[in-house]
Amino acid sequence: MAISRLNHAVLYVRDVARSTAFYRDVLGFRVKTAMGDRAVFLQAPDSTNDHDLGLFALGAGAGDSAAGRSTVGMYHLAWELQTLDELEQHAEKLAAAGALVGASDHGTTKSLYAKDPDGLEFEVVWIVPVDLLDAAAVEGGAPIRPLDLAKEKARYGADTRGGVGISVSA
Repeated sequence: MAISRLNHAVLYVRDVARSTAFYRDVLGFRVKTAMGDRAVFLQAPDSTNDHDLGLFALGAGAGDSAAGRSTVGMYHLAWELQTLDELEQHAEKLAAAGALVGASDHGTTKSLYAKDPDGLEFEVVWIVPVDLLDAAAVEGGAPIRPLDLAKEKARYGADTRGGVGISVSA
């Protein structure tokens, strides 16, 4: 018996309505179940899960997460996209929302980093398909480089399905 994938994550947030609006309007999640202003369960746009993200309200007085600074805790979640065009569209949406905090080329993955309204960091990633992996991609992640989306789209194709043979069956 082996674990096959992450089914969902649950985040504690200050304001469920504010966080729901962010994940819905910026990342395209849809509400599956709402429990008043205390909890919401959201599904990612192309997901087959019942829900991918749960948001539980702590209230406006909740402090910032100290994970990674003075306490142990989760650094971030990563949401996978299908194409580099989608990655570029998300970069624009995240920047417009004031949420984009970084963009990195890890060689085999192309990543955007952002923070939600409570400052919780997440990653949006496109994964190089297995049949396009070459030495340059595999060795290209060390050191991590700034992401040049135009260059990556020219190299791999704007609408090439990512993750094939890795996270998606070939």
